[in-house]
Amino acid sequence: MGVAVARRCEPDLTFSADCLLCPRLSAHLADVRRTHPNYHACPVPPFGDPHPGLLIVGLAPGMHGANRTGRPFTGDHAGILLYDTLHRFGFGSQAEALAPDDGLVLKGCRITNAVKCLPPANKPLPVEIKTCNVYLRAELRDPAPPAVLALGTVAHQAVLRALDRKVAEFPFAHGAVHDIQSGLRLFDSYHCSRYNTQTRRLTPEMFHGIFAGIRQYLDGRDK
Repeated sequence: MGVAVARRCEPDLTFSADCLLCPRLSAHLADVRRTHPNYHACPVPPFGDPHPGLLIVGLAPGMHGANRTGRPFTGDHAGILLYDTLHRFGFGSQAEALAPDDGLVLKGCRITNAVKCLPPANKPLPVEIKTCNVYLRAELRDPAPPAVLALGTVAHQAVLRALDRKVAEFPFAHGAVHDIQSGLRLFDSYHCSRYNTQTRRLTPEMFHGIFAGIRQYLDGRDK
């Protein structure tokens, strides 16, 4: 079966549910829709406050999480620590994210991904990350959120590219904080993936420490 021809997306769009800019990803999603007809298996939209104080940027939807449910970090292991932490620090109305109709509301927070479509083997190609950056760029446009949390190196670099900053000038490190431009601070954390949490590369205490710094920063701006 042939791959649909990519359509040109306008640069001011924050999300396109029928985006076909990346042929490999579009073909992969078509295969997933055939094998898992009850899955969302389409580009996954951002979720949360449309005008957030904190924008969280992940890598890409997980096969049996966001790709299944249609909501970032919902229904998979990676969301367990994330949503519990968001609730703990006052960003989420509840500590679990199971399905889009579970009543969860994010307050002052929005979650998106550097790549909006499920990639094969959970590994997007550099060209796909670059192509999808048009959407992240729009999400970071004026008014930019004062705080951005990058979950992992790919998300970190995608944020910098979307803001037209040189990646080499702002190296990724867990716990690193970067003042990217006036009024926008980038926080770095290891991704809350199953591998990182089960190997304790990322512990709950480490993750909570990142959010404590974000909360302190945002609360200080409000005074």
